[in-house]
Amino acid sequence: MRKNLVVAIDGYSSCGKSTLAKALAKKLGFIYIDSGAMYRAVTLYFIRNQVNINDPEAVKYALAHIELNFHSRDYQSHITLNGEEVSEEIRLMPVSEKVSEVSANKLVRHEMVRQQQRMGKSKNIVMDGRDIGTKVFEDAQVKLFMTADPKIRAERRFKEMQSKGDTSTTLEEVFENLAHRDYADTTRAESPLTRAQDAIILDNTNITQDEQLQFALSKVQPFLS
Repeated sequence: MRKNLVVAIDGYSSCGKSTLAKALAKKLGFIYIDSGAMYRAVTLYFIRNQVNINDPEAVKYALAHIELNFHSRDYQSHITLNGEEVSEEIRLMPVSEKVSEVSANKLVRHEMVRQQQRMGKSKNIVMDGRDIGTKVFEDAQVKLFMTADPKIRAERRFKEMQSKGDTSTTLEEVFENLAHRDYADTTRAESPLTRAQDAIILDNTNITQDEQLQFALSKVQPFLS
């Protein structure tokens, strides 16, 4: 098997990109890299340290003091921010409300892309995000673009948040947050969310997780031999 096969999975918020990416990486024995968690961890740092996103020098200084690392247990991705486990905290609403603004920042994106490209140079990886197939790995062998009905996406995200103990956020708030993020992600100046011309669309509104996994495997299989 080749040593640097890249599977890039892009798409809208709460389409199950990370769920598919984790399952695919586990099935193939690849490394899973959660790019979204990286941007969320940076956002958490900015919130905690009151970093002014509109001050380039402040952003540069903050990025120089952020160290992100992934730890994988049973293909569940755990991220640390300067040595602190933050996998749960980065999924809460305060971060969700700010992550689109932070991830749209040119300095932030350049630093995260640099780190992501370093991770994929010599390993077989599955990476999900917003611009993996269009910016981070334009030459990825397999590109998928995930989408689903907005109402279904909101319901999935709402159930996930409730399962993690967040009972204060309403379904309506989740729906509005996703709509805001969709707009911000697709209209930002720096690496907006778009489908790469060679990306295969995967609409998982009405299919199961196993069905979407089998679909993805069928697209990767030709590159394994």
